[in-house]
Amino acid sequence: MLHQITGQAKKHPSLIPLFVFITVGGTGAALYVLHLELFNPNVSWDRKNNPGKPWNKLGPNDQYKFHSVNVDYSKLKKEVPDF
Repeated sequence: MLHQITGQAKKHPSLIPLFVFITVGGTGAALYVLHLELFNPNVSWDRKNNPGKPWNKLGPNDQYKFHSVNVDYSKLKKEVPDF
């Protein structure tokens, strides 16, 4: 398949930016999904050693979002009771 893409790029050089953007977009999407799988508290990979609900163990100043615009997580205080 790579040989076919290289042959098309040699015949039609205007396709090179298309191949570059598709590769960069696919890589970015794969890295974002990997980030969600590894750092999102809603994903639990180990059921035996991590029973229950692991997202309840997060404190109010734990940042789990990829990007926050207006929130400084280090200054947040806990406003809910412990159960």
